[in-house]
Amino acid sequence: MAQFIADMCAVSGVPRKACLRLTLLVEELFTNTVVHGHGADSEAPVYLAFEIRPGWIALTYEDTARPHDPFARVRVPDETAGVDERSLGGLGVLLVTAMAERVQYAHVGGRNRISLLMPTPADP
Repeated sequence: MAQFIADMCAVSGVPRKACLRLTLLVEELFTNTVVHGHGADSEAPVYLAFEIRPGWIALTYEDTARPHDPFARVRVPDETAGVDERSLGGLGVLLVTAMAERVQYAHVGGRNRISLLMPTPADP
């Protein structure tokens, strides 16, 4: 998947930093699909669609795991709590919401659909 995204970015002229961020977003969504959606490794497919425009990328990510809106309860971790006191999970979803300008969830046609808009500023 990472190679597919890198190739798509190269062909479309997406700046390297934005391409790496996009890869990280997809990896986080995929990890959530496997760990939380299916509960373990799965042969179930995921579906990716990209729309690339100057200054932004629209990503649509779909999976066939049980219906679940990962963004319904996004919480910033309590930084005053010790490592042992913090609850597990949620950091990947928090990362996705921090890196994307807009994030939406829907359950459509038996699939979880996550749509996000990621800005792609030029590399410095």
